Amino acid sequence: MAKYVLLDTETTGAGESDRIIQLGYMVLDGKSVEVHNDMCSSEVPIAYGAMEVHGITPEMIEGKPPCTQTAAFQALCRLNSPENVLIIHNAPFDLGMLAKENFTSQMRLIDTLRCAKHLFDEEESHRLQYFRYRLGLYKSEQAEAEALGVEVKAHDAIGDVLVLKLFLSELRKRLQERFSGVNPIDKMVELTQTPVFFNRPMKFGKYKGKTLSEIAQTDKGYLSWMLGNMENLDEDMRYSIQKVLE
Repeated sequence: MAKYVLLDTETTGAGESDRIIQLGYMVLDGKSVEVHNDMCSSEVPIAYGAMEVHGITPEMIEGKPPCTQTAAFQALCRLNSPENVLIIHNAPFDLGMLAKENFTSQMRLIDTLRCAKHLFDEEESHRLQYFRYRLGLYKSEQAEAEALGVEVKAHDAIGDVLVLKLFLSELRKRLQERFSGVNPIDKMVELTQTPVFFNRPMKFGKYKGKTLSEIAQTDKGYLSWMLGNMENLDEDMRYSIQKVLE
């Protein structure tokens, strides 16, 4: 029987050299829920901007083992098989951080951020904390946290996993409204692998307020420049630009 691993990390920052300092996940196995949550040390200093987000200070990880030596990481390695499902909000980031610890997932992947872009396409944002308030998840998270022995704290790895668990239920409801009769897990895996075409008005740049399709009609060179020069474009934006340029 498949196990579902809902995972989040907190890190020293978001750069090339940054590393994991908290690994938190829940394992859903039938009706049982297993919680793993470990702090870990890193030779990379925690950036102040990262501290501002997650509240983890150097003193909190002093004396902790490195990520690969934590019980959480070692248990994750034992779960790493194709019959299990790994569920992450913005999977490329966390998978990239885990790769620095020589962890390559063999599990089927559900990226709830990509799924949310498909299923809640009308929303102005798709961040997990946005949905925490937009869908009223905060109203039931305390009871859920107490049942699981989890502390509710925004941008804490296991706190975010708790929100992810509640959000996953809302994703399934929306998916079944859009795609009746399908296996929800299989469909979310499929949506995770399907790029999202973004054609809303741009929120940045000299063409702010115009869609990619509108920009392509007058200035394809600008879109080509974006592809070649803006390294922070995510996969969906790159896909969308390439699509309108074809």
